[in-house]
Amino acid sequence: MTIFEFTLLVWLGSLVAGLLGALTGLGGGVVLVPLLTLFFKVDIRYAIGASLVSVIATSSGAAAAYVKEGFSNIRIGMFLEIATTLGALLGAFLAAIVPTAALATIFGAVLLYSAFLSRRPRPKSEWNIPPDPLATRLRMNGSFPTPEGTRYYNVDRVPAGFSLMFGAGALSGLLGIGSGAVKVLAMDQAMRIPFKVSTTTSNFMIGVTAAASAGVYLNRGYIDPGLTMPVMLGVLVGSVMGTHILMKVETKWLRLVFSLVIVVLGVQMIYKGLAGRI
Repeated sequence: MTIFEFTLLVWLGSLVAGLLGALTGLGGGVVLVPLLTLFFKVDIRYAIGASLVSVIATSSGAAAAYVKEGFSNIRIGMFLEIATTLGALLGAFLAAIVPTAALATIFGAVLLYSAFLSRRPRPKSEWNIPPDPLATRLRMNGSFPTPEGTRYYNVDRVPAGFSLMFGAGALSGLLGIGSGAVKVLAMDQAMRIPFKVSTTTSNFMIGVTAAASAGVYLNRGYIDPGLTMPVMLGVLVGSVMGTHILMKVETKWLRLVFSLVIVVLGVQMIYKGLAGRI
């Protein structure tokens, strides 16, 4: 395979990763790390470095559109980003110590658990939960547009969400996934935020979390410009495409895409990690 062919294939794969990342709030890294390591035989640490840069591109491409359309909750994102940034710095430092096979196995386990939780949509009875005093004090309650009109929602269990976000940040630095899987589930399941708001707010947040980790990887020489450039450009184009689709698609289809993608990737990463092929 020539350098041009390799670059073109990486760009196409990154475009698909960016599209899925924008739709699900996972960030492109959830697809990119397995894609680069399993199919292109890239060392997982360089794959994570390129993935972190691509996650910043995903966030930049998708977040602006979601904020403009009124989906993202900026106050929630900025508050929770305190926890994820601290966790990301911790995870990035741990990444140099943890073996690559263990990284792959942890990655796969996180993905499978995320898929299990994501297939459990909250009942409509939880749509109108009473306001949480702390969320009200922090002015986190908000609204977002739907085909039927504006839908208002309240935020619940803020301390639990904040704690989960620290773990999400640590996974981001350790695995280079932007921690979108854990962020979406923390907001959707723990804080009872509507799924579309969770995914769009996650897209808003993942860029900051990834930037905190990317600096550590850059300092250690794990970001290769020749690999990172086509990855970043492909993810950026894909994420912009994904924003236009998400605004029109039904939530149940978002949950289905979310779970299917991460089940396939999770199984592959666990197999490769346990077999020592990474």
